[in-house]
Amino acid sequence: MTYPKKRIGILTSGGDCPGLNAVIRAVVKCSSRKGWEVYGIPYGTDGFIDVANGTRQPEDMKLNEHGYDIPGLLQGLDVLQFLSGSVLGSLSKGNTEKPEVAQQILEGYKRLELDALVAIGGDGSLDIIYDLAVKGNWNMIGVPKTIDNDVPFTERAVGFQTAVDTVTEALYNLTFTAASHERVMVAEVMGRDAGHLALHAGIAGGADVILIPELTPVLDEMAIAQICDKIATLRQEKRKFALVVVAEGVKHQDRRQHRNIGDYVAQQIKLYSQKLCSLDRPEFCGLDEIDTRVTVLGHLQRSGTPSSFDRILATAFGIKAVDLIEQGHYNRLVVWEGGKVESKPLDLVIQLVRQCHQEKRCASPVDPNGFMVQTARALGIYVGDTSHSLEYNNGSNVPATPTAVS
Repeated sequence: MTYPKKRIGILTSGGDCPGLNAVIRAVVKCSSRKGWEVYGIPYGTDGFIDVANGTRQPEDMKLNEHGYDIPGLLQGLDVLQFLSGSVLGSLSKGNTEKPEVAQQILEGYKRLELDALVAIGGDGSLDIIYDLAVKGNWNMIGVPKTIDNDVPFTERAVGFQTAVDTVTEALYNLTFTAASHERVMVAEVMGRDAGHLALHAGIAGGADVILIPELTPVLDEMAIAQICDKIATLRQEKRKFALVVVAEGVKHQDRRQHRNIGDYVAQQIKLYSQKLCSLDRPEFCGLDEIDTRVTVLGHLQRSGTPSSFDRILATAFGIKAVDLIEQGHYNRLVVWEGGKVESKPLDLVIQLVRQCHQEKRCASPVDPNGFMVQTARALGIYVGDTSHSLEYNNGSNVPATPTAVS
């Protein structure tokens, strides 16, 4: 079957994560079989600026079916689906709000004579690129990727499952050193606005305490007291160690986000245990002397070989993007819904994202009533008090949701 020839652009934007290359691979392979051309835009929308000012030529950006060739005897080996990061490079920050920069991007897109653009990004970068697409009348297909899993309308984003596996393995390893030295190990993980990563990995990794923005938005005195009570209870049950997972988006007692939230948790456990002991609470005496160590996993969470699920998800997303272009169904976001790949109108997605960002809340938060939270509670994991989640939902962070499970 012959297909009308098309020229497709593809780029990655925002923070990198495992699975980006698998999306690129799928788009190139699927498009090549239709006789289409695919152009890899380096470093997000900055690549269009390079084309506009002549520092990059379109012919140098054309991707072949393999997507990445290794020199020597293995030349042409198809390895993209196994690689983390992005072979196109990515861009976390830009100046697209400046009219002169936006104009250069639009000019670069025009010079490439693209029929459509596949943009792989999180909610923030997709918002920025969609704004450019509207200005330039581009045909855009969005592919969600983020280890935070907070893009609305999709149950899974590329990179999330691999990050969960990475954090889970770290928690497994921390458990044994915690047990050997009778320590409280605090693991700080990513999740500025949403706690999906901390919650999933915390359950899989055997955490005793999981602190996420949706359920413990502020580490006030009540939250610290309940954390200390959980650790004290474990010690009374002859369990001399504990594992605490905290998402970076949890706020200090001053209700502001700060760096090193893990260190703050460890410090507060020590200080509050001393206070409780002085109030003739013997179960807390000595808790302040426990060796508490903090591990910040940082950018390790963005690395690693993509999991099999992320490779399959990325591949399915890439093929769906090409299918949508072939059908002329533009300005759509590819999503994972009910075990299938579907698509949603980008204008609807971006409208929600912008509304939530304006109101300083997450567009796709952890559901305080959801199955994962109920699972954690059923295991006896401390995930926050009901009143905390109510405060969060009635505040400025997440869309209104039903009352949390008690």
